[in-house]
Amino acid sequence: MQLRINDLLNKPVIFRYGFIIVMAINLFFHLLKIREQNLYIGFILAVVFLGIGYYRRSTLFLVTLTTLVVYSRFQLDLQSNTLLRFMILEVTYLIILYISVGFMKKSQKIKDDYLELISALSNALDSRDTYTSGHSHNVSDYAVKIAKQLRLSNEMIETVRIGGLLHDIGKIGVPESILLKPGKLTEKEFSFIKKHPIIGCEMIQHVKEFHEKGIIDIVLYHHERFDGKGYPKGLKGDEIPLTARIVAVADTFDAIISKRVYSPEVPLELALLEIEKNKGKQFDPDIADAFLSLFQRKKEDIMMKRNDHFPIGSILAKKQKGRFTSTL
Repeated sequence: MQLRINDLLNKPVIFRYGFIIVMAINLFFHLLKIREQNLYIGFILAVVFLGIGYYRRSTLFLVTLTTLVVYSRFQLDLQSNTLLRFMILEVTYLIILYISVGFMKKSQKIKDDYLELISALSNALDSRDTYTSGHSHNVSDYAVKIAKQLRLSNEMIETVRIGGLLHDIGKIGVPESILLKPGKLTEKEFSFIKKHPIIGCEMIQHVKEFHEKGIIDIVLYHHERFDGKGYPKGLKGDEIPLTARIVAVADTFDAIISKRVYSPEVPLELALLEIEKNKGKQFDPDIADAFLSLFQRKKEDIMMKRNDHFPIGSILAKKQKGRFTSTL
């Protein structure tokens, strides 16, 4: 219930429409000359919606609309149609407006603080390696673009945004001697790296909202493969949460094109070709296509180069085992 309320508060446009609809209903009853006392609650509700929906607008704007609501309400009051009565209503409704605006601003501040904390955690991880600085933010940005391309709900877009920022949080528990090793990882070191999704899950599992929004799923499953050969659970196909499948593509792409201490940069065309050729293997084909559609012109070149046996293998082989994808 709390989560649903928070989701509503993240959509002030709903309350703007609510204000307009409630006022339209109030005016409709006014035209019908209905004077039921219970109908007056509609004007109070209109002011509440006004404060929540337009909390960012100027004080003059809010007070003006509130005064118009009060005037409409005043016209229905046949018992005491006096200036004093109008002033009492005005003060009462302005107090309701103030409370509504204050409530919304506090709610948004909590959300902003929450996002700042997540960003700080992400930056703390990225700061351990100057070569991967910005990786989490890049993954988050790519994941959001994919989610929008798939026309997912705003809630799921927000989930992949936060999940992208936190997907590698478990690497905070990986020693820098392994994380920054310039050479090839040993089997033991690679096994330790493969634990980072579980470590990350354990780090944030007590945050209720991360469970409810599915952010835990991204942290835990972003290295699963569509063909079932990933880790840590070996999930396959639709067994892998949709949001984790999205972040998997974004994570791999940014890892391929980024320069690392243990591998060189890879040209964009080669990175896109790697995504293309792993559709149905490492990646959900629909999600891979949605991502590649963001680079439509490049995708056309990729298909031509793929037919020409473009030599991607020799370059990608330099991306060390366990470093950027669960395919290697």
